[in-house]
Amino acid sequence: MTEFCSAYGYADRAHGILNSAETQFATASGTKSLTALAVMGLIERGTFELKTTARSLLGQDLPLIADDVTIEHLLAHRSGIGDYLDEDEVDITDYVMPVSVHKLATTEQYLPVLDGHATVFPAGERFAYNNGGYVVLALLAERASGINFHELVSPLVCEPAGMVDTEFLRSDELPGRAALGYLNVDGLRTNVLHLPVIGSGDGGIYSTAADLSAFWDALFAGRIVSPEHVAEMVRPRSDWPEETRRYGLGFHLHATGDGVWLEGYDAGVSFASLHKPSSSITYTVIANWSDGAWPIVKVLNDQLGI
Repeated sequence: MTEFCSAYGYADRAHGILNSAETQFATASGTKSLTALAVMGLIERGTFELKTTARSLLGQDLPLIADDVTIEHLLAHRSGIGDYLDEDEVDITDYVMPVSVHKLATTEQYLPVLDGHATVFPAGERFAYNNGGYVVLALLAERASGINFHELVSPLVCEPAGMVDTEFLRSDELPGRAALGYLNVDGLRTNVLHLPVIGSGDGGIYSTAADLSAFWDALFAGRIVSPEHVAEMVRPRSDWPEETRRYGLGFHLHATGDGVWLEGYDAGVSFASLHKPSSSITYTVIANWSDGAWPIVKVLNDQLGI
């Protein structure tokens, strides 16, 4: 049962188009949880296994990824591979992509961006949040299944979850219901030159508050992947003391409690959607500017004791 749902601000500031409860917002790294579920769905179908190595599907591509890096390492951010976008080293409002963003419309087109980054530490040694690892996962899913990653996520995740308004959209031809992403609290400058024109495994899917509510219901009811695999994905694999949290397989986890959440932060995007199984409390906050969601997320966490 939804207790409260409201929308504020503008989906399109220049034309005075208001956000609404039906507006589609970019979720940035919130996409990673859907990628993890798509990968787990392929595992359930026998397409590959958690222990399958990346090298077995990459062939000669991305030669700096070590031979022992597995799908499980990539899902858990414990692969040790070099990252094409190290969030500790960049300001997200800068132009940080090493190629023109219009050239990043398919997962295979990310290969030049993913290549050339040396291994940082041995696979499994420790946790290090890694954007590139989730693009590699999308690439592995494509190659193992023979299906474009964007087309995989819908039948494996969105359809069983009832997420009817969740999809990968081109940032340079957004439909009327999608919010433009803005770099600042005011002004007209958008993020269209900052992000890949279509996201991949590490970010870029658009969704709505209603779809995120449906997602949590479906996830813990076992309608996306089995309850056993859900439990495995939300089992803490790593401590993440710098962010005062833990991490599972594709999901952020509360440092001590049972809170599970998706989170995204990028140029023109801020997003969090949390579910607390012990109390069945769920909230979703999505903003179409870089820092818009965080003050509300803080208030909710404080009030809910999360």
